[in-house]
Amino acid sequence: MTTDRLEISTGAPWERKVGYSRAVRIGSLVDVSGTVAVDEDGKVIGAGDPYVQAKVIFEKIRKSLEDTGASINDVIRTRMYVTDISNWNEVGKAHGETFTEVKPATSLVEVSNLISPEYLVEIEALAVVGKGI
Repeated sequence: MTTDRLEISTGAPWERKVGYSRAVRIGSLVDVSGTVAVDEDGKVIGAGDPYVQAKVIFEKIRKSLEDTGASINDVIRTRMYVTDISNWNEVGKAHGETFTEVKPATSLVEVSNLISPEYLVEIEALAVVGKGI
């Protein structure tokens, strides 16, 4: 059985170096890789501000979903990683502002660090396109 696979790339050099896609869609399932708040040149957006970083990340996730034919309203699961759990409220606020029509299952956990110390937040998303039930 053959399943169509769509791999989305932003063209960032580390995607090729590490060997991953920004998002992958197989059938109705779309998985968006861990995403941080960086611009096309790799410069951190919202340095020192977890709320701004989370907002930027959710917009990047939204774009990746749209590139696969999905939308933010198709998200069924998010995973949020923060380097300081005391930032949970700011990151949670950005999550709540993003998911106004659907409420995905989620996790928000503290990790000891991310790839760069400037990254305060990293977020993943899983979406299913279609009605489902």
